[in-house]
Amino acid sequence: YDKHLVTLTTNDNAHSIVIAPKASGFGSSANGGELLFLALATCFCNDIYREAAKRGIEVERVEVDVDGQFGAEGEPATHVTYQARVVAHAAEAEIRNLMQHTDTLAEIQNTLRVQTPVTLERIEAVSILP
Repeated sequence: YDKHLVTLTTNDNAHSIVIAPKASGFGSSANGGELLFLALATCFCNDIYREAAKRGIEVERVEVDVDGQFGAEGEPATHVTYQARVVAHAAEAEIRNLMQHTDTLAEIQNTLRVQTPVTLERIEAVSILP
C-alpha cells in the first residue's frame, strides 16, 4: 500500500489522516511513540485556543515540543516533558496564566498522568491458510 489511511470519529464527526508507510517492510513511517507525543502536543495546542477564546484572548501562534524516552520493546515512555510557546494579544502574565491553566485541563496529559489502564477488549484472528 502506498499510504495508511486513519479515520478518526468522535461524536459522529469523522475525518481522515494519511500516514506514509515505512520505506521498506510493513507498518507506518510514524511510530506509536511519535503519535503519542503528537497527541500531547495537539491536545495542548487545541486547548490553548479553546481556553483563550473563553478569556477573550486572541492567539496568533502556538508551538509545542514534546520529548521523552522509550526503552526496550514493551517498556513505557519515561521522562515525558513538553515545552510550549504561545504568541497572543495579551499581557505576558495573562498568557502564562492561560498556559498553566490549560496544562491542568489538557485531557491527554491528564490521561497519562493518572496511568490509565488500557485493556485489549476484543481480538479477531483471520487465517488465510489453505
